[in-house]
Amino acid sequence: MTTIQEVSKLAGVSVATVSRTLSMPDKVSPKTREKVHAAIAKTNYRPNVLARNFRTRKALAIVVLVPDIANSFFSRVIRGIEQAAQKKGYSVLLGDTQGLAEREYTYANMVKTSQADGIIQLHAHIPFENEADLSLPLVNACDCVRDAGIPTVQLDNAAAAKSMTEHLISLGHTRIAAIQGPSDSPITQDRLRGYQEALRENNLEVDTSLVGTGDFSLASGEAAARGLMTHPSRPTALFCFSDEMAFGAIHHIKSLGLSVPGDISVAGFDDISFAAYCDPPLTTISQPAEEFGTMAMSMLYDIINHAPPESLNHYLPHKLICRQSSGPVNPAR
Repeated sequence: MTTIQEVSKLAGVSVATVSRTLSMPDKVSPKTREKVHAAIAKTNYRPNVLARNFRTRKALAIVVLVPDIANSFFSRVIRGIEQAAQKKGYSVLLGDTQGLAEREYTYANMVKTSQADGIIQLHAHIPFENEADLSLPLVNACDCVRDAGIPTVQLDNAAAAKSMTEHLISLGHTRIAAIQGPSDSPITQDRLRGYQEALRENNLEVDTSLVGTGDFSLASGEAAARGLMTHPSRPTALFCFSDEMAFGAIHHIKSLGLSVPGDISVAGFDDISFAAYCDPPLTTISQPAEEFGTMAMSMLYDIINHAPPESLNHYLPHKLICRQSSGPVNPAR
């Protein structure tokens, strides 16, 4: 059986450098990593992971709690986490919780029992049953619990929603409907606040009957649009709080024989990959999804290694993406 000493000799580096390449690759230069991995491949060396973990008292794995693994936005966040984790020598365990507290508690228990070193939570919920467990390494990203005293990575959702609503107002729209997400979600509450602020600041009525509710999915967007399109004073623009809900809404609008954006403009939120390729291409708010994951993993890594983040709440920028699904209000409407 090949030993780490043989790998060290073949690579021309110290045993400590080989060990560091395997456990903390980001601390080793690319050239040195290349030499070590070439030596490992040539000697077919297999490190004793259990022994290494026992020595370091670390599992070198983290748990990511995802409320809906099928959601394409979360898949991009997870990609960012995976890439950052690999560079730091960590494995990623995914927990598709469907937003259920019981599932979150089960996965979180892996940290309490040293099967994982920390948690990245992508849902606005503390995944621990006991308050004492808040001392365990945890980062909350994307949809974040308010004022919980834990590190977060998030978007200024109110500002982003306000900028989208202002864009629709600039096109001449005065009856702007919205399809929000679950009402108990902080990102829903923030986006709704930004949407309403833009209306008020432009002296437009805040009409709660023009707000439908979904769960960020295609089907819920279609269902909510079905109700809004029967409104006595049909809106000329529709702002959906996720791209998937926007796709569902567009599907229903077209089924009525209406044109987007000729009869009604539609906008989304997230800028998932399909947004640029739907018919028509979707106007939306772009979130740096991969950066959410990268930043969350970086913060968690520091916490695991007893280096608390400089700032408890980290905000990432948004970008308004204007495509063909939004246009000037139709004078005939």
